[in-house]
Amino acid sequence: MPLSEHEQRILHELEQSLYQQDPDFAERVRSETVYRHAGRYCVWSALVFVAALVFMFFTFASSLALGFVGVVVMFLSGVVFANNARRMGKAGIDDISRSFHSRATANPAHDRRDWIRGRFNRED
Repeated sequence: MPLSEHEQRILHELEQSLYQQDPDFAERVRSETVYRHAGRYCVWSALVFVAALVFMFFTFASSLALGFVGVVVMFLSGVVFANNARRMGKAGIDDISRSFHSRATANPAHDRRDWIRGRFNRED
């Protein structure tokens, strides 16, 4: 159900007051998505997996119990990775890749090339 005009006006006033009171927080809230949050957890779980793998290699020969702890941590980080990858889905991966591409292409040379291409590819 869409918001009424009164509700939209109140929401707009709340947004404006948030931007005025704490612009850094407002920018962070505006730019944060569920996909980025899940992507961040995927990266952290992959790093924990690699660290647990290294831990397992170094401790397995001296203590079977410590090696088993490394395997359990690897398993848990794999589960966290799989859950967050499923949460992201294809739409999340596309969103993250789009944000990386927009950062990479935000340079003046690329903008100039797009302008030139647009200038010479006119529709008749």
